[in-house]
Amino acid sequence: MEKKGVLMTSPMLPYLEHELNSRFTLFKIWENPCSTQQFLKQNSNSIHAFVSNAANGANADLIESLPNLEIIASYSVGFDKIDLGLCKKKEIKVTNTPDVLTDDVADLAIGLILSTLRRVCVADAFVRNGCWKDSDLPLSTKFTGKSVGILGLGRIGSAIAKRAGAFGCQVSYCSRSKKPDVQYKYYEKVVDLAANCEILVISCSLTEETRHIINRDVIDALGPKSILINIGRGAHVVEAELVSALLEGRLGGAGLDVFENEPNVPEELLKLDNVVMLSHVGSDTVETCKAMADLVIRNLEAHFQKEPLLTPVI
Repeated sequence: MEKKGVLMTSPMLPYLEHELNSRFTLFKIWENPCSTQQFLKQNSNSIHAFVSNAANGANADLIESLPNLEIIASYSVGFDKIDLGLCKKKEIKVTNTPDVLTDDVADLAIGLILSTLRRVCVADAFVRNGCWKDSDLPLSTKFTGKSVGILGLGRIGSAIAKRAGAFGCQVSYCSRSKKPDVQYKYYEKVVDLAANCEILVISCSLTEETRHIINRDVIDALGPKSILINIGRGAHVVEAELVSALLEGRLGGAGLDVFENEPNVPEELLKLDNVVMLSHVGSDTVETCKAMADLVIRNLEAHFQKEPLLTPVI
């Protein structure tokens, strides 16, 4: 197979970069000393594919600058930073990496719930700082038997629900429509879901419909004895409202793997011990990152060999 040109605009898993380089002509834009605009002007005709990720997508400017672009392979399950409308118009294929990361993200959601309710990070610091010698750590809150609301009962949401069920939790959900053959209680509106759960987990895709879906009304419906868990996207939440609710005690706590302006995190959150924060690592295990990389490569090879894509978005 002729070596096609593949563009990356930021470093990713070394294994992925190595495998791409061995199969294609790989353009690493960050290693080039010239400006992005100049680089694209010099190499655009040679680029047939683009590999994106959760942080670096493909906007209209980038897509328009690549006249021979045929496919965008996302090294992520999300594709909210890819201009899908323009891709459809220009007949550019788009793939992502679903399924292979479902378990890891669902596991992390449960980890965030446990860490927030049981104050795992606070307890760790309590021991490390020598405080245990002089006092006892205040009591935390149990997870087993809590009511869990899930916003978005797709692959990941369903996996979270299954895990929460193993803890004896009562699970309910909100999604675009009621799921057939699902026994969990369904709420049409997220504010009603929030009012009827103690733990609200965000696991839906980011769309214009779900952007800032967690607003003041939803947070107030959750209330001061409940917690919010976000393993979706930062922009699902009106971040300023989340911060104020935590500072004012209108929300009991939060476990956050994602933020609206990554890697920037609101300064106020850093001082709160009822908030557990991670650096968007939901799928970041050795096993899953390799599986995601393999899926990116297989999608690219399938496209250039004129075979069906394994995980097409469009």
